[in-house]
Amino acid sequence: MTDMTALLYRLLPFLSWLPGVTPRTIRADLLAGLTGAVIVLPQGVAYATIAGLPPVYGLYTAIVPPVVAGLFGSSRHLISGPTAAISIVVFSVVGSIVPPGSPQFLPYVLTLTFMAGVIQLLLGLARVGTLVNFISHTVVVGFTTGAAVLIAASQLRHFFGLSLSNEDSLIGTLGAVAGALGQTNPYAAIIGGVTLASALVLRYLRPHWPNLLIAMAAGGVCGVLLDGHGNGVAYAGAMPGQFPPPSVHLISFQAMPELASGALAVAVIALIEAVSIARSVAIKSGQRIDGNQEFIGQGLSNVIGGLFSCYAGSGSFTRTGANYEAGARTPLAAVFAAVALLAVILAVPGLTAYLPMPAMAGVVLLIAWNLVDFRQIRRIVRVSREETAILAVTFLATLLLDLEFAIYAGVILSLFLFLKRSARPYVVPVAPMLDRPGQPLRNAVKRRLPECPRLKILRVDGPLFFGSADHVQGHLNRLTEQGCEHVLIEGSGVDFVDVAAAEMLAQESRRFSDLGGGLWLSSFKDPAAATLRHPIYRDAIGEDRIFNSPSEAIASAFDEIGLCEECRVEGAGRCRVLQAERP
Repeated sequence: MTDMTALLYRLLPFLSWLPGVTPRTIRADLLAGLTGAVIVLPQGVAYATIAGLPPVYGLYTAIVPPVVAGLFGSSRHLISGPTAAISIVVFSVVGSIVPPGSPQFLPYVLTLTFMAGVIQLLLGLARVGTLVNFISHTVVVGFTTGAAVLIAASQLRHFFGLSLSNEDSLIGTLGAVAGALGQTNPYAAIIGGVTLASALVLRYLRPHWPNLLIAMAAGGVCGVLLDGHGNGVAYAGAMPGQFPPPSVHLISFQAMPELASGALAVAVIALIEAVSIARSVAIKSGQRIDGNQEFIGQGLSNVIGGLFSCYAGSGSFTRTGANYEAGARTPLAAVFAAVALLAVILAVPGLTAYLPMPAMAGVVLLIAWNLVDFRQIRRIVRVSREETAILAVTFLATLLLDLEFAIYAGVILSLFLFLKRSARPYVVPVAPMLDRPGQPLRNAVKRRLPECPRLKILRVDGPLFFGSADHVQGHLNRLTEQGCEHVLIEGSGVDFVDVAAAEMLAQESRRFSDLGGGLWLSSFKDPAAATLRHPIYRDAIGEDRIFNSPSEAIASAFDEIGLCEECRVEGAGRCRVLQAERP
């Protein structure tokens, strides 16, 4: 492949799979696309409600971004569009600046979407797709769980038919709902209950049926039977029967400074969702995912989506899984789903006029419940206290702070704990197992192995850098305080040594020499050994003190320190512990 061809495939990645399109793949993609359209119709309406927007904007977001992301991303199965987590973040970010439902709300949402897309696109072009790896899975689980609680709380007023304004906090929302429960509209509560119950029953009795779509229809029928319009039940209202209209004129440059931090949060969270879902389905399909190309695809989908009346989207786990299971072969499945959804908007724009808000609330409550990954939460709590702390902090921050700062809180804590662990590499005394072939070095304490009284061997597992140098130096200091003057550091678990750590080892080498002893190094991995063998540190530590294997280092040590008197007599000139044949 020439450089020009590679560049062309990078700019237009759909050229890599387009030649493989056949009538057979088109049939498979068409079926998968129609399946996806059935799934996304109720989801798009519900997610728009979460974002504080009319239902049609959820459907627009299910039309434009999936096509763009499918054509310009690397995954052949990822389906993008509106998601619950991104919807609540959009609502939180914009709702904290302008009131939901105000004339400025939609322009701010579109501006936020455009900005998030630009950030994603720039990250992809800069080829820094690995940045999402710094946000741990535990942070995502904690954030998603908190978002689920916020989503559910935001829908309670619709579910019970309460006339309440939007509150700025979870506590305020729950307090307002609790105080107004006496004013519950019984018709609204019945409609919401029927919708939720229908979805749950279908989910367990007919798991392959589109339970959300059928439940929404059941809620609409219930509204008609109960005369919802005449009994004060709120309805979604009719959609405009048109293509997603251009919205360039609604992008507000004046709002960009206020939305900057929120746009970064939306961009990062959306990328985490999309890339993790793409990688998950790639494990099943065997496809290789290019994280940077996914960044570009997601970025373009939000940039173009923001210019065509769409709010921020990301990869959808539900729709992606359904797309793969339905037999999709190429991203044309996303195109077919978008066309089918557009046909619904153009053919029956008045459909949502019969959709009660309590019915949508019932669907959203089930979506929120599905967001909580109880299995992962149980695993995290059982396996690691530190990960549990990260989960709890991220969850509570999501509930109590602005959402864009909640994800930052989780990331900062996880990085702090990672650095804390890295700064304390595992340091353990080791000794050879004389009854094993090759006499491998193993944990002397755990296996109760005898240690040589003249030469202490320590194994270090982990990087040696400015943060961990003091920890290792502390172990060496404690050995000299105990009277040990000869130490070998076995570094087979050390793949990195920075300048600070190399300086520390050079300093310790001089200190041991001043005490009349010595410090030997062996088995450091190549990148770490290259630093130690640099002339500056090689001369300071001693070229005759750095070895490729423990046996060479041990032999060199006994050349210098000799055997103890007991081994001279009883060991016949051989160290009984280390099996070193030296005088």
